[in-house]
Amino acid sequence: MFNPSRDEARRFLIEAWRKHRAGEPSSGLERIAADLVAQHPEHHAVLEDPERNLDRDWQPERGDVNPFLHLSLHLAVAEQLSIDQPPGIRAEYDRIRRAKGDEHAALHAVLECLAEVVWNAQRHGTPPDAGLYLACLARQQ
Repeated sequence: MFNPSRDEARRFLIEAWRKHRAGEPSSGLERIAADLVAQHPEHHAVLEDPERNLDRDWQPERGDVNPFLHLSLHLAVAEQLSIDQPPGIRAEYDRIRRAKGDEHAALHAVLECLAEVVWNAQRHGTPPDAGLYLACLARQQ
């Protein structure tokens, strides 16, 4: 699933959650996605109503949280932590987790940094900056 479109990424999350709920076989990545969705019950209704939500836009300036973006960032961070890429992210995550005393809160701190780096790259038309990412993580407590 390299470089999926918005709809492909959304359909992947919807299908992973559907398979999980139905007890159907799923791929390793689908199981990871379903586990992440399970940790976010506030997003279940969105994923369980794809006809209504597949094309929906969320407005962050109004305080909306895009559940598809949030879960996609979780997936990206899970992959980054599993391979320690960028190098040092695992150590920073472990430090943040110890400081916060909560795994999910630590993951959300990492997600915020990843979102900042992605936004910055999109804004400037540059690749994501690993140095900026690690610097943001170093500021997390």
